Amino acid sequence: MQLIDGKLISEQIKAEIAKEVKLIKEVGGKIPHLAAILVGNDGASETYVAHKVKDCEQVGFTSTLLRFDASITEEMLITEIKKVNANSDIDGLIVQLPIPKHISEAKIIETIDPAKDVDGFHPINMGRMVIGLPSYISATPAGIIELLRRYKIQTAGKNCVVIGRSNIVGKPISNLLAQKSDVGDATVTMCHSRTQNLEEICLRADIIIAALGKPEFVTAAMVKEGAVVIDVGITRLTSDKTKNGFKLVGDVKFNEVAPKCSFITPVPGGVGPMTRVSLLQNTLLSAKKAIYC
Repeated sequence: MQLIDGKLISEQIKAEIAKEVKLIKEVGGKIPHLAAILVGNDGASETYVAHKVKDCEQVGFTSTLLRFDASITEEMLITEIKKVNANSDIDGLIVQLPIPKHISEAKIIETIDPAKDVDGFHPINMGRMVIGLPSYISATPAGIIELLRRYKIQTAGKNCVVIGRSNIVGKPISNLLAQKSDVGDATVTMCHSRTQNLEEICLRADIIIAALGKPEFVTAAMVKEGAVVIDVGITRLTSDKTKNGFKLVGDVKFNEVAPKCSFITPVPGGVGPMTRVSLLQNTLLSAKKAIYC
């Protein structure tokens, strides 16, 4: 069994990005600029955005954090997004989710200029991805693909089971793995809450991607010997065995599943760091006008 070290790979990629940004600076080129909008004061969102700002500093990007009170109206937030869309110095824009319930998440996502949608959530980017056109791929699926690529994990002709059908992870990663590409050509089965005989389906899988948000849902009984397991989930559980009183677990029961695997991602330290670095990669592409021009 080999651990897939997302933290290590993400640091390698950040070093590669920082090197490219240094070269851009030397020739007087456009420094990538990422803007983040944070609505309210959700603790997890505060942490995520702080990490993203720090990542930008680490690779030499410019970053802007725009904070708004949770009481902001949908119309006012849309107006602020349009201001960022019109700002030619800003290359990428993310609106940290979740947002307050009185604001339509779909409307907010669709307001973001697809050329600055470095989260890859806009329907135009999603649609372009599905038909194989250049697009900003949402960060978690992009990170998973990069891990498979860098660990040279064979996907062509393999049976891949994706557990979860979210627009952010399940649907895009299913599509990407089925596409004709260097990390693709897999036979993909996307499972969800209505799937019957899930254990039987998983036992046939060469690759399992667990992205359903249920802690330790995937057990050893669902995994065949030698399978590759990618754990996307992360849940905070209370624990009397840690100093801070909680522990982070994934969608996979790691201790019993890991011995059966050829490769497996840990939680934390697996897919999570790759999600953040994929956002940087998309922002760099935007600054270089590599997707839209």
